[in-house]
Amino acid sequence: MEIQNLMSDIRKNAIKRMDKQSPSDLAVTWTSEDLLYSGKGNAVFIIIPTSGCAHALSESGGCTMCSYIADSPLEEVSSEESARIFKNLMERHEIKPKTAVKIFVSGSFLNEEELPKEARDEILKILNNEENVEEVIVESRPEYVTEEVIRECCSLLPDKIFEVSMGLESSSDYIKKYRINKGFSNEDFKRAVGVIKKMKNNYKVTSKAYLFVKPILTSEKEAIDDAVASAQYAEKVGVDRISFCPATIHKGTLMELLWRRGSYQPPWIWSVLEIIKRVRSSSKIPVIMDTSGFGTRRGPFNCKKCNKKLKSLIIESNLNQTIPEEFECECKNRWAANVEFCDVTRSTCNITNK
Repeated sequence: MEIQNLMSDIRKNAIKRMDKQSPSDLAVTWTSEDLLYSGKGNAVFIIIPTSGCAHALSESGGCTMCSYIADSPLEEVSSEESARIFKNLMERHEIKPKTAVKIFVSGSFLNEEELPKEARDEILKILNNEENVEEVIVESRPEYVTEEVIRECCSLLPDKIFEVSMGLESSSDYIKKYRINKGFSNEDFKRAVGVIKKMKNNYKVTSKAYLFVKPILTSEKEAIDDAVASAQYAEKVGVDRISFCPATIHKGTLMELLWRRGSYQPPWIWSVLEIIKRVRSSSKIPVIMDTSGFGTRRGPFNCKKCNKKLKSLIIESNLNQTIPEEFECECKNRWAANVEFCDVTRSTCNITNK
């Protein structure tokens, strides 16, 4: 398939340019206020370097917008080192009441080829002993979600919520295949959610869908409509939470290549607000909108007059699960024109958010 061949070449070239770093140097942690199932609380974010995302390292080349493979040492990391890194990162924080711990491995936490079972078990045991941790959130592709694996993880966290986050990205199989190169279908996602729903009878396990806002080759209007439709699909399938990820330009990706050629722009922040309004007006589950990269050259952008204000409104709305208050700026008319008149077939459309 052409997109897979292109992605494979792009990925190989990006990996060649990567600077060699040790797992300890790549490990990162930070905290922020967050929304838990029990209400407002705190989140501890932890990135554990692993051998790398299996999908990105496959011949398919991985997803068109993702460069998280850059957070990997691209070599096997022992179980002992992974557990030690996690423990050291956790010790940097005072774990307050009502805390969620979000673990990222630049791939799939449940894939034992990326994170060995021994390391996974030790990490979950450490978290089980943290009295103030209410939720443990991990990421995985759906193919690694099985009853056996979920049972093993939840058995180590009997009194905590264990959430598996999966990057559905879009409910359109066409978009997943030809614009994102995701490597799985709606049926694969639905099966994994079904496994988690079945395990709810015995464990405190939940699922979350990551939805991507504005893949490559997608107009502003289509990006909005697809995001809304994808949220409706994810909720219908049975996920417990939804997290939108508006596009930011990662280095070494097909998205960056198109962006540099003037053939792609991240979404307007106005589009993000429109998605929030449409989805939260009918959704019965928590809906989060990530604001990473907002107002930057490589991220969602309106104009310098309103970027910061709208980002703050969205962050506040995430915590309260409200629709952000109305806000007006002169750039909103340009956004409206972009939505109405521009599509990806028009290479000369010059109504931009830059």
